[in-house]
Amino acid sequence: MDFIKTKVKDHLLLIELNRNDKMNAFTFQMLQELAQAYTILEDDKNLRCGFLFSKGQHFTAGLDLADVATHIGKGATLFGNETVDPVQLTGRKRTKPMVVVVQGYSLTIAIELILASDICIAGKETKFGQIEIKRGIFPFGGATIRFAQRCGWGNAMRYLLTGDTFDENEALRIGLVQEVSDTPYETGLNVAKSIAKQAPLGVQATLINATKTFEQGYEAAKADLMPLLHKLMHSKDAQEGIQSFLERREAKFTGD
Repeated sequence: MDFIKTKVKDHLLLIELNRNDKMNAFTFQMLQELAQAYTILEDDKNLRCGFLFSKGQHFTAGLDLADVATHIGKGATLFGNETVDPVQLTGRKRTKPMVVVVQGYSLTIAIELILASDICIAGKETKFGQIEIKRGIFPFGGATIRFAQRCGWGNAMRYLLTGDTFDENEALRIGLVQEVSDTPYETGLNVAKSIAKQAPLGVQATLINATKTFEQGYEAAKADLMPLLHKLMHSKDAQEGIQSFLERREAKFTGD
């Protein structure tokens, strides 16, 4: 892959945006490569958590509209149906956690990637913006669906309808990011490592049930609680969790 770099570290899949000379503006090819990386995370049983970041000055300046618009104009969607969609609108569902670290320009699809992920750490002086309205279009990567859900209606409309930019402190206030750090990469990596230490089946069940609440409603999620628990209780990891509690030691989970 040319624009996305992946590296396995223990049970983590590190996913790095690698078009820094263009402020990581997403071309259509770069979008497909990101989906391939998410699919690697989903399909490899050894991988327990994804970690999305950029080591450049900026996370991303958004979509490379000159390139992406050509494909959209021909009827293409951002992502195909056979890979895991990073913004979770089409294609395969993501069932493993994703931690995102952002800094510098974090525009348009940056916000939508955050909204479709689970935890976000922002660096100091990060600049956010859902600026499609200023280009005569509207967000089509999930912000109209998830921004209000995550941050509240008024907070979402404040930025969706104006295209105004905002900083990391405002992002923290409205709940778009979970922490602001002087060392965002290290902070985010530690969060991802902490997740990867937990029982993978339990983590995935947590995500599945929480996601169902938003997508199908309270009653559907409530109905799944005991069936999910009963299934987990037969796992080796659940037995290890109980045994580690009795022995007062840290559990060692295998994902079985």
